[in-house]
Amino acid sequence: MWKVTKKTEEEQPEVVAPEATESDASEVTPVALYPQPTEREERMLEIKMAIHQGLLDKINLAMLDKLAPAQIKSEISALVPELLSSFDQPLNREERETLINDVMDELLGLGPLEPLLKDETITDILVNGSNTVFVERAGVLERVKTRFQDEKHLMRIIQKIVSAVGRRIDESSPFVDARLADGSRVNAIVAPLAIDGSLLSIRKFAKIPIDLKKLVALGSVPQQMATVLEAIVRSRRNVLISGGTGSGKTTMLNAMSSFIDERERIVTIEDSAELQLQQSHVARLETRPANIEGRGEVTQRELVKNALRMRPDRIIVGEVRTGEAFDMLQAMNTGHDGSMTTVHANSARDALSRVEQMIGMAGIDISPKSARAQIASAINVVLQVTRLADGKRRVRSLSELTGMEGDTITMQEIFRFKSTGVADDGEILGHFEATGIRPKFLQTATEFGIDLPSDLFRPDTKIG
Repeated sequence: MWKVTKKTEEEQPEVVAPEATESDASEVTPVALYPQPTEREERMLEIKMAIHQGLLDKINLAMLDKLAPAQIKSEISALVPELLSSFDQPLNREERETLINDVMDELLGLGPLEPLLKDETITDILVNGSNTVFVERAGVLERVKTRFQDEKHLMRIIQKIVSAVGRRIDESSPFVDARLADGSRVNAIVAPLAIDGSLLSIRKFAKIPIDLKKLVALGSVPQQMATVLEAIVRSRRNVLISGGTGSGKTTMLNAMSSFIDERERIVTIEDSAELQLQQSHVARLETRPANIEGRGEVTQRELVKNALRMRPDRIIVGEVRTGEAFDMLQAMNTGHDGSMTTVHANSARDALSRVEQMIGMAGIDISPKSARAQIASAINVVLQVTRLADGKRRVRSLSELTGMEGDTITMQEIFRFKSTGVADDGEILGHFEATGIRPKFLQTATEFGIDLPSDLFRPDTKIG
């Protein structure tokens, strides 16, 4: 099917192993504490890259899109022995199969990253240059043996990712946000900003979206609080989810959105599309960066303004960062009840301060008191999520905004997580408890036909 052309000995790719210097042998760094590739693994990587290049010279790349993976693998399997003949490296059956799979990943996927992307236990992939790759499992970072042949190899994989979504990355535009086909979020930054090699960060998303039942099973939120969160969404309360980087804000937003009625029209607005809403009537919008001439940028604020003309029942903004916060509050105040968004903040009170600062970024002449009044009337509930020292994500508190007293937004905490200590294995010990305050949104929930048991809010009662 593919035309194979015989290459002369002079044309065969030459592989030169890196020379070890005396300084390399004597130098001791913390990296030595992590697993290092063996000499055979280094050799296999070199062979894989040489075979990959050889295949690129032999095959018709235009045919790849027309063939099934099984056919491609069969063709590669037939070509590999010929390419291997130039290497003095005997391989057993398992190594040969691994080599073929690796070459398949190079041709059709993201090379060395493919096994990590397929590993469902991994939530984050962090590449720090061609020789260093970390992953996160169960909230804990660990280094893996995965590596790239060199910086050029890593750059080729990064270019493959960003070009698939119409983005670009080079010396003139050295950082970019993108996403993979499965919705996983990607950030890449290259030279001259990345000093020690290109940096690639991938935040993976579960193929099956996590719902509140799963979060209850993981201990992120107790069942009693999950019942209250369901009532909040169904009774169309406006929600602000607050938390630090990697605390699970987007996961919580996805989980809570599952309770939105199928009959409602939802418009989502994101910098990089990652929300996985399950409803059938969802209109997804994504920002666009400026082109190479600095034109054509479409911001979140422009999309929020446009969303108001799309007859949405609810607007969901992946994360408010600047002036779009003002337009989001306006939407919440003008008939789009039940809208939700997230914000980076370390506490519920800090979240309100952040939103107030963002209103100032909108370039609108508004007094601080008026801005706070907008916040108090638009947002009903603030949910604070956090990533604890043991790597687990938990809801830290559930608070309700109750209005204004003078120049201050009044807020009352309904549920909270109380830490009690640290176990021998480093796990954070603690429990969820109700503060004893009955929230104002109970009346609204009743109007929607939702009755919550009064004992859910019994003071100082351990729940979960």
